[in-house]
This record gives sequence, structure tokens and C-alpha cells, in this order.
Amino acid sequence: MPRARHAIVAALLVGACTSTPVVVATPEPAPAVVAQPVAAVPTPAASQIYTLDPAAPLTAAQQRWIDSTIATLSTRERVGQMVWRWVLGDYASTGDSSLALALSEIRDLGIGGVTMSLGSPIETAAKINTMQRASRVPLIVSSDLEPGLGRLEGGVFSHYLTIAGGATVFPQAMAIGATGREQDAYDVGRIIGTEARAVGIQINFAPTVDVNNNPSNPVINVRSFGEDPAQVARLAAAFVRGSLAGGAIATAKHFPGHGDTDVDSHVGLPIVGSTRAQLDTVELVPFRAAIAAGAQMVMTAHLALPAVLDSSTPATLSPAIMTSLLRDTLGFRGTTITDALTMEGVGKGYSQEESAVLAVKAGVDVLLMPRDARRAINAVVEAVDRGEIPAAVIERSVRRILELKVRTGVAFAPITDLERLRTIVGAPEHRALANQIAERAITLLRDNGNLVPVRTGRVVLVQYMPETELKAGRRFQAEVQAAVRGARVFKITPRSGAAELDSIARILRGADRVILAAHVRRVEGEGRNAIPANIATWMNGIAARERTIFVALGNPYLIRQVPRVGTYVMSYGVGDALERAAARAVMGQGPITGRTPVSLPGVFARGAGLTR
Repeated sequence: MPRARHAIVAALLVGACTSTPVVVATPEPAPAVVAQPVAAVPTPAASQIYTLDPAAPLTAAQQRWIDSTIATLSTRERVGQMVWRWVLGDYASTGDSSLALALSEIRDLGIGGVTMSLGSPIETAAKINTMQRASRVPLIVSSDLEPGLGRLEGGVFSHYLTIAGGATVFPQAMAIGATGREQDAYDVGRIIGTEARAVGIQINFAPTVDVNNNPSNPVINVRSFGEDPAQVARLAAAFVRGSLAGGAIATAKHFPGHGDTDVDSHVGLPIVGSTRAQLDTVELVPFRAAIAAGAQMVMTAHLALPAVLDSSTPATLSPAIMTSLLRDTLGFRGTTITDALTMEGVGKGYSQEESAVLAVKAGVDVLLMPRDARRAINAVVEAVDRGEIPAAVIERSVRRILELKVRTGVAFAPITDLERLRTIVGAPEHRALANQIAERAITLLRDNGNLVPVRTGRVVLVQYMPETELKAGRRFQAEVQAAVRGARVFKITPRSGAAELDSIARILRGADRVILAAHVRRVEGEGRNAIPANIATWMNGIAARERTIFVALGNPYLIRQVPRVGTYVMSYGVGDALERAAARAVMGQGPITGRTPVSLPGVFARGAGLTR
């Protein structure tokens, strides 16, 4: 793409409540292989305004760009716009095979977008710039930037356990639910959107609007704002408005609702038993609110609804769900996207070609992360050629995708300014807000022996975490040891055996306080949302004998495994902000005001929480 095109100063993005400048770059040297612009369409003047409000009409310049662009695209190139590939945000040389493959698919297949994952902000942005220069039509860039996921966190140098630094990591959605504050949801959406745009990402695959009303759900869990449809709707809508204010498109997921499942759709096909009436009163409530608030994308769920569809067809591949329910009943007029097509929830029982064709026939606009982009494109093109998919369906989807590109401004200013990025991403005021929200989220579910706060005495801290959690526990330990000098600290893992556990039990016997901190977060496809049975049994025994405080850092439902715990603290997630807040709350250095947004029948009710 000629450098002159990148030097043009583009316009402003106007969100639902405020305006944010598009991230615009100064010219940089062009790479050896430079794509040609799609058409000689005049770039709008800097005085023109681009709005993310889906109700606002397109400007004349925006409509001209869409019309002229689509006129130059063949059927194959149009289908290519509907395919978005996954790209790791790590450093890659120009000779790296993974980057070469991505660039090849951008140049040769004309894919319409990429979704970025796991990398430092600077390297992610630099890689996005490289891909944008190779693309004939500017790419739309997305990422799964749900609160707490840390996709742009930067990683850990394992030898020295040094944190590489990265974007702001906010507490998970369920922690926001525990604060109950719409302002918190709005601010998190706004700052994530602002930082995303600084990196070159225009679409956030968030918020998760699933109602987590199944404590055994292995895939949603703390990604949800809670179990009450009205509260989830209220907070999801606030997040969407914040995202728009930050300049990023928000995506409501996973349609028509993934909260009442006990199977991870990354490894199998969940079955949801909800009837249509139940969907209307529970699962669909937050989707309606998110759409009304301005969510311009909806992501599908790879799950079956036999009570609604009378079949085991995944919702992603069902016209009854993706067209009749979403568009005809809910009135959604935006862009629909599959969840990753690499997931087994849609992969089992369907070939790559079948799932791509069936998703488009169902009414989906974007095929996210097919295992083989070329095969997916070929399959859809062949379906068009034989009349199975009308060409008008493809054009309608591509127009929606191109509209996202003009509304976000990436059609006219695709290159990110790497120096400006440093003034926005991970800013001190953003990290301060993350800490404040974490403090408001901490919930003291029970305190039978009035063990909280801990101020003096012999304190023993035992932290459980999987071996791969290199960062886990460091902030929590530091806060405990700063508050009580001489506090003993032990770390146990899934590999800890009876001898090790018995030795620790002898050391902590008779302590004034024993703090058991369990770092158990949800990991896609790995079933890591519980403590190993032998460790849980040991912890339960400690709780029966000692003055024990249990801190659930992550899954709030862990109390099922340690029912004899008399003092139970919830953080609803992992990460530095929540570790710090939980430790300070336990040690009496911070307030405790959170209220749990979920329940566990027979154990605790939604809204429970003690104040300290």
C-alpha cells in the first residue's frame, strides 16, 4: 500500500458517549512487497466524523468507499473478506514461517481480517502494521480482550520471573458483577477499547453476556457478569457503551447463551436444555440489552438446543438460531461471526468445508479461524457456483464487513503509531482503576470465627497453583508478608504428594491464622476450574483443625470442594490487581464490600457478602 496513503490524517471516531481520535501513524518505510490500493477513492478530509453508532447513517464518502471496493472484488475475493485468521502477537522475523503464512493468506486469499492473541502491545501493533501494508483492502483487526484475559499482557521471562509488561489487565467480568456498578463496567469497556485502538485493534470480542446459572460451567464461569439476567444485561450494556466511547466495536457473545452448560465447547458439543420460553426470559435478556446499547457484532455459540431445534445441530450452523431468532426476532442488523471454527463444538461431525458452508447458509457473516482458510474459501465459492448459496447473501455479508471498516476508520487509516501507543496502553491511571475495581469486588462470603482481618500472630500462607502459573501468588504473598512480618509461605501444586502435604500440616499446626489461597482459573479446553481431589481433601482437613481462611482466587465455586472452611473469600479471578486486593482485604488494609453475583444452591445465595 503506497506510503502516501498512510500519511493522510484521518478523522475522529465518535462513540456513544464521547469521541476518541483514530490512531494515526506517521509514514514508515514500505516493505519489499506492497499491495496496491483497492480503488482510487478519495480519502475523507480530517474534518469529517466517523461514528460507531450503528444507528447513524454512513457519510457519502464512507458509502462510496464500500461501493467502489465491493465492485472490484470477485466472488472469491468477497468470500475471502468473510474469513478472519488467528495471528499470535509475538515477535516474528520476515522469514518466520508463521508470519509468512499469514501474509500469504492476506495477499493471495484476500482474507478480510485477523484476530490477534497473546503478545506485547508494541510487537502486536508492529505485526498488525506489517499485515496492513500487505493487504489490498485494509484489514479489520479483532482480539478477545475480555476483562482478565490478558491477551496483551506481554508475558514472563521465566528464568528471572521478570514480567515483560503490557496492557492494563482488569478484573474479570464476574468481579465487576460483584461490585454491581455500571460505572465500573462502562470504564472497563472504555479503557480496553482505548488501549485496543492504540494497538491497532478495532473489534473487541467482548462482553461475554452469557448468564452463568450453572456452577459446573467449565468454559464461562468468571467470564460472565453473574447469574441474574437483569444484572448481566445492565452491566453488559454499560460495557458496550464504554467500548464505543473508547473507539472499539463491541461483540455480544455467545449467542444464544452459553451459561447453562457443563461441557466446554472447545472440546465437545454442549447440550443446553432450555426451551424457547426459557431463552426469552434468561439467555436472550442480555443480548437484547447489548444490541440496544450499540453492539455491532454478535458471536455464535457452538452448542445444541434440542428443545428449541429438535436436533443436535450446533447453533452456529442453524438458520433457526442465526437468522430467525437473532435477526428476525431480536432485530439484529449488525455483523455475525462464528466462534472459532477450530473448536470441537462445531468440529466434531462436520468437515471444514461443511461447517463453513453451513454457517454461511445459517446467516453468519464471518468465519473465524477455520483450520484451513483456503479450504473454507473454496468450499463457500463452490457453494455459490452451484447455486446453494445465493451471490446476494455473500454481497450482503461483505457489505456489513466493509461497513465495520469505514465506521472504525481503518479503511482510511490502517497504520498504528507505535510511539503514541506508549502514551496510552498501560497508563498509570488505567492500572489505578483496575486496582480500585478489584478492591470493590472482594467478597467475604462467610467468617464464622471472625478471623478477618488478620493483623498479628503466627501466620502461615499456603498457596495452591498449577505449575504453569508462573506469576500466580507473587503479589498475594508480598502483601501478606508486608503486613505480618515472619509469615511463613508454602507453595503446593498438583504434583504435591502426601509427604509434602503432611510436612506442611505439621508446620502450620496451632498457627493463629492459616491462609489457604487457591489460584484456580478457567483455561479453555483444559478443565482447570477445580482443585485436584487430593489437594482439596487435604485443605478440607486443615480447615477442620486450624483457624483457616480460604481465598478463592479464580473460580468462586471452590467452596464445594472445601465445605468445612469457616471463612471464605472470593476474588472472582486471577492477576495482580485481584491478588493485591484480596490480600489487603484479608490483612485488614482494605475494605470488603463485594456481593456475590452468583449462587450455589444449599451453600450461598446471590447477593451474599459480609462487610468489613
